[in-house]
Amino acid sequence: MSAILQSRPTIERACAPEMVFDATTTPEIAKMAVSDLNLYYGSFHALKNISVDFPKNQVTALIGPSGCGKSTLLKSLNRMNDLVDNCRIEGTITLDEQNIRTDIGVNDLRRRVGMVFQQPNPFPMSIYENVAFGPKTHGIKNREELNAIVEQSLRDAAIWDEVKDRLHKSALGLSGGQQQRLCIARALAVSPEVLLMDESTSALDPISTAKIEELVTQLKDRFTVIMVTHNMLQAVRVSDKTAFFLMGEMIECEDTQTLFTNPRDKRTADYVAGRFG
Repeated sequence: MSAILQSRPTIERACAPEMVFDATTTPEIAKMAVSDLNLYYGSFHALKNISVDFPKNQVTALIGPSGCGKSTLLKSLNRMNDLVDNCRIEGTITLDEQNIRTDIGVNDLRRRVGMVFQQPNPFPMSIYENVAFGPKTHGIKNREELNAIVEQSLRDAAIWDEVKDRLHKSALGLSGGQQQRLCIARALAVSPEVLLMDESTSALDPISTAKIEELVTQLKDRFTVIMVTHNMLQAVRVSDKTAFFLMGEMIECEDTQTLFTNPRDKRTADYVAGRFG
């Protein structure tokens, strides 16, 4: 762990509490923000008083042991938990300072906040139709416009050169890593502002994982990325900011280099050192 951290470029401690902003310092701009969030499944208190900002054009990693609440939080950011029976949410989540429950319609929210899941889930249709599905749903019918969106989305997902000669063949014939990049392209096709990734490399081989990690570092120039990962080295490699969760609580949130090298809480230190989890 220490060797990887030493080789990683130094991250400016933009959210460190002791930092003093002067006239030349630009503070982080929160693309999404969570304030005093409590989430219940029936009587089970799954998330407890969570408050965290997700800076614009940065990668934020959510880490912690299984069942700690990180995926639950991620799904709350585009209201996926609305589909769960007996789920009750208190507190506020905003996107560009708009409340996602009262100020933004759920369909518009899920266009602006896309999601890539743990297992690749391409639709049982052609590669082209997988990517064009979202834009068609939002009313785009012109073939030339769809062609341009499909090509650009596949390029953005770093898979165009691999599939350009078989766009009209089934997406199910792609490898696992290609399917996951196709799912990223499908999410990008509707021009989201935020991309949620729920352990989206955990089912992939190391080469495919490396390709997606490289892709994530490129995408943050245009998108805000929030990713759940069990792989702490992955968080070190690709994220700017990391939040550590334990038993439904957010224990600590810092820039990634600081959290891994100088955590404030002993529980964080024990987790990143591999003493549990």
